[in-house]
Amino acid sequence: MANVISVTALNRYVKSVLDSDIVLTDIALRGEVSNFTNHYKTGHFYFTLKDEKCSVKAVMFRSYAQQLSFVPENGMRVIVRCRVSLFERDGSFQVYVEDMFPDGLGAMQMAFEQLKARLEKEGLFAPEHKRPLPSHPKRVGLITSKTGAAIQDILNVTRRRCPDMNFVLCPVNVQGADAAGGIVKAFNVLNARDDLDVIIVARGGGSKEDLWVFNDESIARAAYACHVPVVSAIGHEIDFCILDFVADLRAPTPSAAAELVMPDLWAELHTMYKMHANIQKSMQKKVNLCYNELRAAATCSEMQHAAAAPQRARKELQVQAALCKERVHHRVRTASQALSRDAALADTLNPYSVLARGYAVVCNAAGVVIHRAQDVSPGDSLSIHLSQGKIACTVEQCLEDAESI
Repeated sequence: MANVISVTALNRYVKSVLDSDIVLTDIALRGEVSNFTNHYKTGHFYFTLKDEKCSVKAVMFRSYAQQLSFVPENGMRVIVRCRVSLFERDGSFQVYVEDMFPDGLGAMQMAFEQLKARLEKEGLFAPEHKRPLPSHPKRVGLITSKTGAAIQDILNVTRRRCPDMNFVLCPVNVQGADAAGGIVKAFNVLNARDDLDVIIVARGGGSKEDLWVFNDESIARAAYACHVPVVSAIGHEIDFCILDFVADLRAPTPSAAAELVMPDLWAELHTMYKMHANIQKSMQKKVNLCYNELRAAATCSEMQHAAAAPQRARKELQVQAALCKERVHHRVRTASQALSRDAALADTLNPYSVLARGYAVVCNAAGVVIHRAQDVSPGDSLSIHLSQGKIACTVEQCLEDAESI
C-alpha cells in the first residue's frame, strides 16, 4: 500500500516540483483574458487566461500591475511573461504574471486608447505645455538607432539645409523588449545637458507591432520631463504613437523632422540677398525723388533769393570785419602814443637818468641822503653814489655857500 500523506504535504510537494522546473520559471503564454478582477484593496489583478480548448488561472501582483500602460479587459488577447506554480492553500494550479503585452491589433488599439485617455487626463498632452522650436538651434540631441535609415534621412536633410549643425547622438534600440528602457535612459542623459536646443526621437517605418515601444508610458513621461522641446518622428505619416501626443511637435517622418528643426540657410541667404536688393532699389528711388525735388526747388525765385542770402551776409560780414579791424588799429596806435609819453615822463623822474648826466647822490653813514652842507660835520664818513659805482670819503670842510664850489 502507498504511503499516506496529508493534503498539505501533497500541495507542498507539487509546488516544489513546479518551482524547481527551469522551463516553468519563465515562459510566455498567449491567450484571451476572461473573469478579470482588479482588486481595489490590494491592487492585484486576478483573471483567467484561455484559448480555444483550455484555460488557466492567473494573478498579477500590484508591483507588476502598476507598471502596465493599460488595464486588461475581458476578451482582450494578450501575451504574458510568467512563472508556473501552485497556490498551496487551495491546491490551485496558476501562473504568476510579471509582464503583459497586447496581442493583435484589437488588443493593442484598446491598450493604446486606454493609456492615451489616462495621460490626456493628467495633462501630458495639454497645448499650454507645448514649446515652440528655436528658429536657429546650435546643437540638437538625437535619439534613434545608429544603424537605421532614420538617422541617414536626418543627416541628408541637414547637410542640404544646415551643414554646420552639431548633433549629440544617443544610440538606442527602437524595437524589442529592452527598447523602452534604453530610450528612457537616453532622454535622461540628454535632459541632463544644458547645451541642447531641441531633441529629436526618430524611427523609420514599420508595422504597428514594431512601433509599439513608443506607446510605452515611461517614454511618454521622460519626454514630458525634458526641459527643451521634443520632436517625435516615428514611422510614416499615418502612424501615431503616444509619444506623438506628448512631444512638443510631431513630424510625419524623420526627414520632415529635420526640415522642421534645421533652418534652411541657403533659403535664408537668398532671402537676405533679395531684401538687400530691395533696400538698394528703395534707397535709390528715394535719392532720385529727393534730387528731382531739389532740382525743381532750385529754379524757383524763393530758392534763388535764399541762395543769394549767404553771399549778401558774407559781404556784410566782410565790411563789419574791416571796420572792427580799423577801430582796433586806431586804439592800438592811441594807446602806443600815450605809453611813449608816459615813458618819457617817467624817464625824467628816474634818478639814475640824472646820475648818468654827471650828478651824484651823497649819503651819510646811516644811508640818509644829504641835501645841505650844514647836515654834515668835518670828519663824517660819506658815500657818494654815481651812475656807475660809489665813493667812500671823509668830510674835511663844510662850505655852506654853493657858489664857492
